[in-house]
This record gives sequence, C-alpha cells and structure tokens, in this order.
Amino acid sequence: MDQFISVFMKGASEKNFQRLAMEFLPQYTALISKAGGMLSPETLSGIHKALQQGKLSDVISQIQEAISAAENAGLEVAVIGQSGTGKSSFINALRGLSHEAEESADVGTVETTMYKIPYQHPKYPKVIFWDLPGTGTPNFHIDMYLDQVGFANYDFFIIISSSRFSLNDALLAQKIKDAGKKFYFVRTKVDSDLYNEEKTKPTTFKKENVLQRIRDYCLTNLISIGVTEPRIFLISNFHLDTFDFPKLEETLLKELPGHKRHMFALLLPNISVASIELKKHFLQEKICLEALKSAAVSFIPFMTFFMGFDLPQQEECLKEYRSYFGLDDKSVEEIAERLGMRLEDIKGQLKCLDFWPLVKDDSIIAQAKNAAEAFCAVNGGPASSVFQALKVYYGRKQFLNTVVDDAKHLLRKMETVNVASPDSI
Repeated sequence: MDQFISVFMKGASEKNFQRLAMEFLPQYTALISKAGGMLSPETLSGIHKALQQGKLSDVISQIQEAISAAENAGLEVAVIGQSGTGKSSFINALRGLSHEAEESADVGTVETTMYKIPYQHPKYPKVIFWDLPGTGTPNFHIDMYLDQVGFANYDFFIIISSSRFSLNDALLAQKIKDAGKKFYFVRTKVDSDLYNEEKTKPTTFKKENVLQRIRDYCLTNLISIGVTEPRIFLISNFHLDTFDFPKLEETLLKELPGHKRHMFALLLPNISVASIELKKHFLQEKICLEALKSAAVSFIPFMTFFMGFDLPQQEECLKEYRSYFGLDDKSVEEIAERLGMRLEDIKGQLKCLDFWPLVKDDSIIAQAKNAAEAFCAVNGGPASSVFQALKVYYGRKQFLNTVVDDAKHLLRKMETVNVASPDSI
C-alpha cells in the first residue's frame, strides 16, 4: 500500500499526470490482488483516462461515486433450507447476533418459516438476509416457488442442509444457474457430527477422515441428482472460524461485484485474526482512494479548507472504523457482558475509544507543519497535493491500525473464554 502512495506522490510533486496515469493501473491491481477491489473496470478506465488528460475534477468525482456506491450498496441474500437445518442460526451468525437478541431470526425444531422473512443487518440496513421456506415444503413446485419468493431480487443463494441435499435442491440450483446467478451449498452442524462420531468410535475417531466422509457424501449425493461440479461448504454456526466458513467468505468476496464486495467484507463478523486482516485489507484500498481524491482536490487553491481531512472528519473516520470492527459503544458493552468483565476495565484496554490522544500533537514541529499546510492550501498545486494526500493516508492508517489491534486483543480474550467453555470444539 505504501508503494501505491509513494508512486503517486512522485508523480504529483512533478505535476506529471502522464506518469500518474501510467502507474495507477498496475499499482491499484497490486493493491487489490488479495481479494479484489471496489472499483469496476469502467471506473478504473475512467480514472486512468482522467489522469492522462489532467482532468482532476473527473478523478475526484469518479472516486467519490465509487466510494459512495460501496458505502451505500444494497445486498440481498437468500437462505433456503428446511426447519432444523440451522438456517436461522446461520442468518444470526452472519448478522453478528446471538439467538437471544431481540432482532434475531427465530430458531427452533419446528417449521418457523412458511413464508419468506427479511432480516436486516443491525448496522447495515440495506443488507437483508431472506429466510426462505425449504424446497421440501408441501405442494412445492419449482417455478411457482421462484415466483413466490421473488427470485430476481437476490444477489446470491445459499442452500442449506444438515444431512443430505434433495432432488428439489438440485432442481432449484439448476434454475438459479440458468438465470445467471450464484448459489452455494452449505452443510451445517458438522460439529455435532464430529461430536457424535467421537463418542461412538473413540478409538478410531479421526476428525479429518470424518469431515472428508461428510464432504464426499454430499458431493456424491448432489452429482447423483444432477448437479455438476457442486461447491459445498461444511460449517458450524457456533464455530464460524473453523471448517469451511472462511473459504465461503473468500469465495463470496471474489464473486460479488466490487461495490457489493466491499459491503459484504465490512459486515463479516470478527471470527479470527484472518477475518480481521481481510476487513483491514478492504479498508486499506479505501484509504488509498481517499488519499488520491484528497490529493486531486488539493491541487485547487483554497479547496482544502472546504474539503480537507479536518478534526471533525477525523473523529468521524475513527468512529466508522470502530463500528466496522465491532468496537462501537454498544458492541463494547455487549463484549464486556459476555466476558463477565466490568465495562471500565474493558475500555481501559482499548486505545481506539479515546480520539484526542491519537491526534493531539502540540510540538513545535507539528505547529510548523500545520502552518506550512495552510500556506500550501491557499496556493494549491503539487505541494498542497502532497501535503493533503499524506495527511489523509497516514491519519486514516493510524486510526485503522489502532482499531485492528484492539479488535485482535478482544478476539484473543473471547477465544480464551470459548476454550474454557465445556462445549467448545
């Protein structure tokens, strides 16, 4: 990421827009190589062309449109399965809610979903998980079913089973495929299968063998009923960091459109260090784009005073990062309760909760830097561009790293509690 900024700084300081245009695409491609980015091919081409022509206003508007699209993206996920398969538990897990939360999906052993039921994500109201009736419900007819559930509205489909998938599941998958949409088979409750196998066969039990047998059974079952090259993910709704849930995350992120990919990455729960790092990766892309936009704005005299990264914006930025990683005030209170710790003790361990220590600098060097920044902002041009890009880049990077460190700290504390729990896997 630092390479992305350093290349831009060199081109900006020399006011060499041709160099900027030439370096932008390969540097951005390297930046997003891990999990994809939020910019569409059309937007990338537009920014490249605007840089070539030195049209900074076009660069600003295209980056801002892309960021706004990612921050406001709607996402509708269809989750299909019979009662008792773990469908509602899966939805609750993705929404970061316990089963006892007031807004959680109903969990039970009887059929609780005869009609489609929407569940909004508690932090992202435009993200909706739809709990759809299973394909084995009475009077199931594939074409009628698709019409009834509003097939065209969903971004992708997750078909859930806790044992074997049915012929109706296969028919539904084929219809989804024919319509050009994505579907994924999720086999739940593998933790229960492992537990039962170990209890009944303690001397011959091998976790890897049992998981492979479950996977092979599902594959054989689906192929036999007509699904070609099925993708199956084995998961436990109560232990998302184990089994195939991380692989499911990675697959979805690769196959969603850019702006929806960014939104999906932000809503994923902090189930492991890897998931926290993945979320950090997506936000690092946004930081680079924000820095590039700020640099373009700052070429224009006085514009930094109207659109700069001032203290209110910095404070809002830190709050956003805290929310993305589940460290907003409400979430911290819930974590303290789950850990059985006093809220004050938890807060005392988190650096991201106090804004001023992260930004306050009364040194003479800092004062001189602020004066130089204001002077450059009046005149605009390369010097102002470099000043603002670095300010946005390193300021946001500091906030992000602080929040990520705190999120990892709390994750380790939660893992300690889970290991101590008698039902841990």
